[in-house]
Amino acid sequence: MEKWVYSFGGGKAEGRADMKNLLGGKGANLAEMSALGIPVPPGFTISTEVCTYYYANGEAYPPSLKDEVLAALAQVESIIGLKFGDEANPLLVSVRSGARASMPGMMDTILNLGLNDKSVEGLAARSGDARFAYDSYRRFIQMFSNVVLGIDHHNFEEVLEEVKEDKGYRLDTDLTADDWKKVVAKYKDKVKEQIGKPFPQDVHEQLWGAVGAVFGSWMNQRAITYRRLHEIPESWGTAVNVQSMVFGNMGEDCSTGVCFTRNPSNGDNEFYGEFLVNAQGEDVVAGIRTPQQLTISGKQAQSSDLPAMEECMPEVFKQLNAVRHKLEAHYKDMQDMEFTVQQNRLWMLQTRTGKRTTKAALKIAVDMAREGVITRKDAIKRIDPASLDQLLHPTLDPKAPRKMLARGLPASPGAASGKVVFSADEAEDWVTNKKEKVILVRIETSPEDIGGMHVSEGILTTRGGMTSHAAVVARGMGTPCVAGCGEIRVDYAAKTLKVMGQVVKEGEVITLDGSTGEVFLGAVPTIQPEMTGDFATLMEWVDTIRTLKVRANAETPLDAGTARKFGAEGIGLCRTEHMFFDPKRIIAMREMILAETEKGRRAALAKLLPYQRQDFVDLFEIMQGLPVTIRLLDPPLHEFLPVTEEDIAEVATAAGVDVATVKARSAALHESNPMLGHRGCRLGITYPEIYEMQARAIFEAAVHVSHETGRTVVPEVMIPLVGARKELDLMKAAVDKEAAAVFAEMGHSVPYMVGTMIELPRAALLAGDIAQTAAFFSFGTNDLTQTTFGMSRDDSGPFIEVYRQKGIYEHDPFASLDQAGVGELIKIAAERGRATHPGLKLGICGEHGGDPASIAFCQIAGLDYVSCSPYRVPIARLAAAQAALGASGSSGTA
Repeated sequence: MEKWVYSFGGGKAEGRADMKNLLGGKGANLAEMSALGIPVPPGFTISTEVCTYYYANGEAYPPSLKDEVLAALAQVESIIGLKFGDEANPLLVSVRSGARASMPGMMDTILNLGLNDKSVEGLAARSGDARFAYDSYRRFIQMFSNVVLGIDHHNFEEVLEEVKEDKGYRLDTDLTADDWKKVVAKYKDKVKEQIGKPFPQDVHEQLWGAVGAVFGSWMNQRAITYRRLHEIPESWGTAVNVQSMVFGNMGEDCSTGVCFTRNPSNGDNEFYGEFLVNAQGEDVVAGIRTPQQLTISGKQAQSSDLPAMEECMPEVFKQLNAVRHKLEAHYKDMQDMEFTVQQNRLWMLQTRTGKRTTKAALKIAVDMAREGVITRKDAIKRIDPASLDQLLHPTLDPKAPRKMLARGLPASPGAASGKVVFSADEAEDWVTNKKEKVILVRIETSPEDIGGMHVSEGILTTRGGMTSHAAVVARGMGTPCVAGCGEIRVDYAAKTLKVMGQVVKEGEVITLDGSTGEVFLGAVPTIQPEMTGDFATLMEWVDTIRTLKVRANAETPLDAGTARKFGAEGIGLCRTEHMFFDPKRIIAMREMILAETEKGRRAALAKLLPYQRQDFVDLFEIMQGLPVTIRLLDPPLHEFLPVTEEDIAEVATAAGVDVATVKARSAALHESNPMLGHRGCRLGITYPEIYEMQARAIFEAAVHVSHETGRTVVPEVMIPLVGARKELDLMKAAVDKEAAAVFAEMGHSVPYMVGTMIELPRAALLAGDIAQTAAFFSFGTNDLTQTTFGMSRDDSGPFIEVYRQKGIYEHDPFASLDQAGVGELIKIAAERGRATHPGLKLGICGEHGGDPASIAFCQIAGLDYVSCSPYRVPIARLAAAQAALGASGSSGTA
């Protein structure tokens, strides 16, 4: 018989940490902590398989589920000594989601379930604190009504604010037991007004309503958005955790908090966290009250005058610190823990692998490897390659002038400037439609803001601590965030923020420094990061593991220099067409296009030769003997022709023709579908003098640099868009002829290779034939994807997302390689090419060269190298090492 429910508590558990797929991350870790003897409130987990069943069967439950839940509930009752629904000694439970991948704040939670008009009196009598009991009841009504009954929070917030205003109270803690009784009565009236029936008093109706709401929240919009952003499959589902309540809000000997075994911002090996006395868990992350620090050192670092737990609850702190060490040693990774203290007794509510910044992830991985806790290979597996992007971009220039607006908490490091917007919807609109960079400013963020948070350059909140929703989500995204900036006043209606007499309106620019918590008026210049310390150490380890080489796509000295700084082992794609758009060259290029005879074209090309030669000299010198793959001219000629009347007139004058001739030539070159038109090697075959000039420039530059430096220079000449061997034969003969001529003239020769870019399905299928001429294949996966799918990457954006939502494509095929189709063509080409040319060098140079999943495919397919944009070189190096280890690299990441 299938088992749907797994119990834990009382030092025993039916589950284990390695059952995460079945129990979700939270349920698996609660079971593991119970088995380790750590104090965990007893409870049970309804497995993710129930979620799958629920959606596959019209939102119905398995027939045996109800009996299993009742049996597990009875087990909790026996451990805790309370009874669910009992009026005198009520067992109250929390109901929380628990997906196998951490999704902080994305799904719904309900606390204090089991309270009704009778049991609240029993709770008051048992606790000796009527104020606590009715405070707990009003919290439950508000949560349950919002999550299960669909009543907006603001209905209850308005009621509470009215009561506080009538009484002259400022804080929720000012309310007495009688005040909370009045609030409860008003809340229940509000429920009846909104849904036409009373708030449910049957505790079993409450429980099943909450379970259904948690399963339902798996498909709410914010969870769907989060899954899409973090590549979490919908099919995984969520578990539901039902756990006996422990109370952090029963008095001054109670508290609740969130903590990390190491600092999640910088990775330092220090206990890090916040707590609130006399509070429930949602109070800590909601940012309504200012949290206190766990440690004295943390208090000093935050310049707080509130007592640390180490000072005001020393014995509990000692127990918590012991749990910290035990859990980190057990899981061998930094843990994010939630706890409650009820009447000086510590209870652990959750542990999970902690979200962290990339800087912290690197430090923690390197430190743990040095400490012998994990191996170097484990350290490499733990870093998400894509997260390195956080380290590869600028930080604020410390010498740049700046005007400080305010200071908050350094919730997520990094620097960002952008125009101020005050809602997530506005952020998405400004970025998508106005193409602006924005800073999202909120009093506090909520899970509904996830879309706007994702597109923003930075996030600023006036409430919340280092473990608030804004802080946790921003750190996970690698987005700079300043939280808890209490001196700022936000006016959503007026779309302004005010601080110290300064008013900043929507659309004005501010700068955030998420590493210091500072907020500045206007844009502050930035500087490039230094790739040293833990980053450099990990990269050294990476390079001893990986077998794939990593090159860069670069054609300017700046890009080439950046690529070398980031560890590129050569240039895998130099797009020569990018070199002709310089104002000094474009006129000569246009003259060449307008020329009606070969002689005229050669005269114009002679003007371009010195520029092109110097381009290659620069690249060869920067690369210092590393391979440089140069793609000869690829795009159709009309892309170089002028569009404005002013430019047309300038070209006509330079070419010695009239304006009408220029316009006529432009019209003649216009193509209906230029992606599939007169481009690539078709240009070289039609106008061989173009490729001859480029080949001469390459070889003259190579001989010059080789002679000057004494270093071997090995240019790799790449012929684009080949679909037949005969095309490559013709172009290789032209290149070889030019090489021979240059070597004879200069009295010096260099080794070189001639290969082709495989970017057409026909070329992949005929690879065995083409490889008899080619020295290398470079897979141009951008165009190979376009020609395989019959789809333009420039025009597919509007419907690709619809296809993903409908499950037609799991990923955007232009972002992550389509392994079933495009990947199969690559494997066919690699196999057939090497069958006729065993020493054939293979690489890819499309955008996929920087995508970790695509790199893992390249490893399996037996390619020699990947090539990507300069800033993605470290990402590719790490992904290549993980591919060599057969690792996904998704554990314990930033």
